[in-house]
Amino acid sequence: MITEAQEKQLAKLRESIKDYIGGKRLSHTYGVEREITKLAELYAPELEFELRAAALLHDITKPLPLDEQLELCDKYGIQYTSGDRLMPKTFHAQTACEVIRRKFPEFFTETVYSAVLYHTTGQADMSIAEKLLYLADYIEDTRTFDDCVKLRKFFWDGISAAHGEDERNNVLRDTLILSFDMTIRGLIDDGTPIHRDTVEARNFLIEEKEFEKQQ
Repeated sequence: MITEAQEKQLAKLRESIKDYIGGKRLSHTYGVEREITKLAELYAPELEFELRAAALLHDITKPLPLDEQLELCDKYGIQYTSGDRLMPKTFHAQTACEVIRRKFPEFFTETVYSAVLYHTTGQADMSIAEKLLYLADYIEDTRTFDDCVKLRKFFWDGISAAHGEDERNNVLRDTLILSFDMTIRGLIDDGTPIHRDTVEARNFLIEEKEFEKQQ
């Protein structure tokens, strides 16, 4: 649960981000906030305010072309390699974090920062906030891509059948593994590089699952 004052902060933020994004991207962003509100209720009610703020802010630099993303990287001291330039869709997560730090300091916390930073690639040993923003971004209700529709159904069908916290956690992990499988297959089909954080995120979850089976 969040307070009335926090609701007012989020309402103001919903208006403020219109200076950065619009159209389908804005509709998607509002969808991510709706989705993460439901996920927070299931997994991390104490983080609802930060998760909803992260959802509203996660794509604020997404509309910028690569050259402007790189300009922001240079401006804010974000390091990148020539290989990173072959994965242009990953830059907005890093640049968004620095814009949040400077333009929206009232929402800048470690939880918000890390959730936004890894919402596209994931990483090994993701925090619950990182997992929930990554998933909300993938399955929010305006997404119509086949993989998004399939993943949304997989998750919510699993939640409907789950009994207790352990089973809900297993559903979340299995959904994330499937999401990384989908992402990696798509990147292979496109002939594009796979971010090392994505590979490590998938491997960590699979190893964690196998180790639990052995106990």
